[in-house]
Amino acid sequence: MKVYNSIIETIGNTPLVRLNNVTKGVPGTIYAKVEYFNPGHSMKDRMALKMIEDAEKEGKLKPGGTIIEGTSGNTGMGLALAAISKGYKCIFTLADKQSKEKIDILRSMGAEVVVCPTAVPPDDPRSYYSVAKKFNEEIPNSFYPNQYDNMSNTKAHYETTGPEIWEQTEGKITHYAAGVGTGGSMCGVASYLKEQNPDIVTVGIDTYGSVFKKYKETGEFDEREIYPYLTEGIGEDILPKNVNFDVIDHFVKVTDKDGAVMTRRLAREEGLFLGWSCGSAVFGALEYAKENLTEDDIMVIIMPDHGTRYLNKIYNDDWMKERGFLENRHFSTAAEIVRGQGKLITVSKDDSVSDVVDLLKKKAISQLPVTDGTEFVGSLTDSKILKKVLENPEVANKSVSDVMGEPFPFVAAGTTVDVMSSMMSQGTSALLVRDNGEIKIITQADLLASVI
Repeated sequence: MKVYNSIIETIGNTPLVRLNNVTKGVPGTIYAKVEYFNPGHSMKDRMALKMIEDAEKEGKLKPGGTIIEGTSGNTGMGLALAAISKGYKCIFTLADKQSKEKIDILRSMGAEVVVCPTAVPPDDPRSYYSVAKKFNEEIPNSFYPNQYDNMSNTKAHYETTGPEIWEQTEGKITHYAAGVGTGGSMCGVASYLKEQNPDIVTVGIDTYGSVFKKYKETGEFDEREIYPYLTEGIGEDILPKNVNFDVIDHFVKVTDKDGAVMTRRLAREEGLFLGWSCGSAVFGALEYAKENLTEDDIMVIIMPDHGTRYLNKIYNDDWMKERGFLENRHFSTAAEIVRGQGKLITVSKDDSVSDVVDLLKKKAISQLPVTDGTEFVGSLTDSKILKKVLENPEVANKSVSDVMGEPFPFVAAGTTVDVMSSMMSQGTSALLVRDNGEIKIITQADLLASVI
């Protein structure tokens, strides 16, 4: 009989599907490696099983043990499937930006889920990295796979996904593209393919707010590149050991909006109901392909997961409209708005409030970023200062650090007016953008001027 002994035996051997419509006008042949055909509906099933099997062999995971992992959801699903088959318990920590569907699915598989704040540094005790490590230290007979630094992650894709792609394309693949998060699928596949043919070009897809692209191009880990973004599963504010920059030839950054819109296009135009980072991977890969592929080239893009994880986000019209993601009009970008803008005016956190008021009047502006050396640590607005002074006149003699608010958020240079307007409607009075190495500011007045 052609049967399987458990669900984990069905992992792998996912299909390669040609993209026919979203690729119009793009040279070459583009294939999608559709990983939602795995039982957990994502490519993470591969590495989750590999991490558990290797831990068992090394004696790190014993019968009746507990698997504890920080995950964006899909790795947790893969670990949960393996745990059910092998008799382990699971505890997962997730950042609060992850979709409700991911949390509900993990709980339905019997896992305990702990939700942690997104907007904290990785070493903050509240981060989902730190909470997972703490549980591992406290709970006896527990195993912390740590998908970011566990090289079984890369090994899983080197041993399975890479060979599948090579065989499916009969060795004719010329370009491989994938989103880069933990780095396992990108680098495991890239390592295998380059061993077969060193001329294969690999393209990593990054997101704005992540450190990868700049680190690859300059060797600098720039914390100023880090700011919150919405896309799930790609980009990082750390450098995982599984990210081998030597096997990634190029990086392309993609905005939240471009990734979300492309994901919906893939469902509508290709019949592929995919996750958000899949759209990001396709958008970034096609941007690269337009300028670099020939008609004879074959590119494979990995599609990490299924659209059911994102029903209340990118597949929800109201959610998309709230963020300006469904608007089809052409809008100016952040880079276009700040073009020709002079040097950014800032104040130090140690300046006095009264001096700042004088500066606001002198420059006829209503908001200022606050710095501490080269770091942006806060913000001030005339309305905030007025409110504070009315409550307590002594505030005028205090330092800026006593009254400042949260720093203005950074946006990508390609972020459009509709998206920026949505961000401002949620409470921020200004945005910052890096333009040719300089920091510029965008106010509500700037946005208004760009559309009138």
